[in-house]
Amino acid sequence: MLLFLLFLVPCAAAQNIQTMLVGRFLNGLVGSAFLTVAAGTVADLFASSEIEEPMMLYTAAPFIGPVLGPVIGGFINSFASWRWSFYVLLIWSDVLQIALIFVPETHHPTILHRKAMVLRKESGNSAYKSASEISNSQTSLSTALIHSLYRPFQLLALDLMCLFLCLYSAVILGIFYLFFGVFPLVFHTNHDFDLWQAGLTFPPSRLACSSGHAKEAGMEPPAKGEPEFRLPPAIMGAVFVTAGIFWFGWATYRGVHWIVPLIALGFFGFWIFLFSIIWTFLVDAYPKYAASALEANTFARCMFAAAFPLLSKQMYKKLGYQWATSLLAFITLAMLPLPYAFFVYGKSLRAKSKFAST
Repeated sequence: MLLFLLFLVPCAAAQNIQTMLVGRFLNGLVGSAFLTVAAGTVADLFASSEIEEPMMLYTAAPFIGPVLGPVIGGFINSFASWRWSFYVLLIWSDVLQIALIFVPETHHPTILHRKAMVLRKESGNSAYKSASEISNSQTSLSTALIHSLYRPFQLLALDLMCLFLCLYSAVILGIFYLFFGVFPLVFHTNHDFDLWQAGLTFPPSRLACSSGHAKEAGMEPPAKGEPEFRLPPAIMGAVFVTAGIFWFGWATYRGVHWIVPLIALGFFGFWIFLFSIIWTFLVDAYPKYAASALEANTFARCMFAAAFPLLSKQMYKKLGYQWATSLLAFITLAMLPLPYAFFVYGKSLRAKSKFAST
């Protein structure tokens, strides 16, 4: 967090594009730690039967930023210097830096290791050792780091269920980030929206999903050892996402009132609900490797989220608003059966997996 705070400074003070690109890259590099570590913390704190609501809050939190960012940024860049976009981030990061001082350790092996150290010191008996100390006595730091780095790629390469769920969520997030450029383009061209008005088109993609999250929070936990029973809501959520993209695409005519594509974005907003279920499923299905499974998911999502926005303007100018959006919808349509397939066959796939629980 401290490095994230420091690398915001060159972004705020940048006098050229090179400084901005380097600062943004380093920001993303150090900031990615939170997207991977936090899910493991949730898994540390709650049992499988209790994890629904905490994971709902965790998955909602990182996506409130991308939804509110264009709203706040739209107002800042309409009425103040663009540098205030980074000044606001600096202020908020300072608050978080202070708050993180009070966050306790949750990793079970580390807590036991510290307890063993205290017992050795208080009793003078060196026989007190935690399981992790014994198992790690033959493991060097470099070996542990290498394992942490390649295990997410093992999951992507060797576990089909993890691979396809990660690809599905990566495509959905890539489309959402592509829409960062599409929403202002569509609403400015068709409805003469200003920058700050275009920013206000993002919240519908989040607000409509609140009811889905509330419904998920009230669901009964799945049978013990059966993470597939978390997937049925994702089956319906996937339908809403695909329908919402098609609807938005064919509502992008100038003669169509701007409220119509906004309602479509409300249906597309179920992508956040879909993410919540996929992440909870990954944590539940791969409890021993929960952090690695989420790291694999984060890697895939971030790669797509970085690549898709590069295509937006060219694709929409070449294909037109309707068919460019429909192309995205057809991609999600092809992946729509995945939650159902893993609901039906997930148990047998976990039995064959080297990483999943059975």
